Amino acid sequence: MIRESFSGRMRELEKEVVNMGDMVIAATSRSVEALKARNIDDAIKIIADDLLINKKRWDIEERCIKLIALQQPVASDLREIIAVLNIITDLERMGDYAEGIAKIVVMLGTEPLVKPLVDIPRMEEKAASMLKRSLEAFVRRDAQAAKAICNEDDDVDMLYDQVYRELLTYMIEDPKTISRATPLIWAAHNLERIADRVTNICERIVFLVTGSMQEINVSRY
Repeated sequence: MIRESFSGRMRELEKEVVNMGDMVIAATSRSVEALKARNIDDAIKIIADDLLINKKRWDIEERCIKLIALQQPVASDLREIIAVLNIITDLERMGDYAEGIAKIVVMLGTEPLVKPLVDIPRMEEKAASMLKRSLEAFVRRDAQAAKAICNEDDDVDMLYDQVYRELLTYMIEDPKTISRATPLIWAAHNLERIADRVTNICERIVFLVTGSMQEINVSRY
């Protein structure tokens, strides 16, 4: 009976983790859309909504602590709770990165972008896809899928390097563009960090399934 109660509560926690991930994906997409459209009102709303992501993290963490206290889980049960605690920490940081992009929108104001956004939206799409599939792998306990997703981080890294080089060229050729190009580099860096956090989640999935802590895809392309 105790085991059934624990399993049921863990399934509820899983749903909350996936819900939190969906919130992060939405925030990231909205922040990049606000950057493309120079929509300051939307950016301000995204910044305010980050509090909801933070609250979700604390709510899940509190439930994990209560579950440990009431159920006294051992072995694989404890790995599940540890994985959840680590995953929500990474998700909360991803939310901060999305908030950071929204703050860049506010900072830039109505000043025109130094160039049309091409690779930054691609980075967002790739990072969001990685995150969505990593959460699916978490629910399925699919360590192989998690490892494969980690390898996709190289794609985001390459896009970031492309953005960085291109914007650096703009700044070298015309120093007047520095104030408009630099924030875009910051935005791209935030998306690159989101993808890095996805690899952390995938490593936790591998730990959950195998009991082995291992760093995956440590070298960049």
